[in-house]
Amino acid sequence: MKKIIIVGAGGFGRELLQWIKDINEEKPTWEISGFIDDNTSALDGVEIDYPIIGTIEDWQPKEDEEFALALGSPELKRKIVSDFKAKGAKFATVIHPTAILTPFSKYGEGLIMFPYSKLSVNSEVGDFVTILATPIGHDTYVGDYTVISGGCNIVRNVHIGNDVFLAAGVCIAQDVKIGDGAYLGLGAVILRDVDPGATMFGNPARVLPQKSN
Repeated sequence: MKKIIIVGAGGFGRELLQWIKDINEEKPTWEISGFIDDNTSALDGVEIDYPIIGTIEDWQPKEDEEFALALGSPELKRKIVSDFKAKGAKFATVIHPTAILTPFSKYGEGLIMFPYSKLSVNSEVGDFVTILATPIGHDTYVGDYTVISGGCNIVRNVHIGNDVFLAAGVCIAQDVKIGDGAYLGLGAVILRDVDPGATMFGNPARVLPQKSN
């Protein structure tokens, strides 16, 4: 049985710990080692049963270890995966037992799916995607490193690029394309295509104006 180490000891990491425990209850899968975090005080004063065992910066992956990313930043996920893979690290796919997939759902390496999330028929997500309690409708594609927060609603035939961040409650209409690196703010309702790198808020969502220097 491989050891699993959670990368990030914030609230996301503590939730992910519980979902890994749920998986182990249904079928023993990993030996939980604990967390790594560059903030070694992240769990101070928090009631929890696993410690921070080292820093992300200094950790040297071992052959019997797998890593689960509890990080909300696509950019940070991409950096850590690059750094750790250069050291020979392997990454776990963590799919909660209540998550819904079909025989025609496809996903890449390092997927994290929280309870009651869904990946519907003929939909696909790339590598190191995070889905937090959100249904993804049929014929949808989600690119690498994208983070989809809880309570979003993604209907059919949506294309979401790489390194996109969806805050909680985002709704995306059918047939919409979201460009790489876009940021969709809390509760945004997306009715039209979004340009790469755009920041969108509102209902209907509009581009957030950039502050002038």
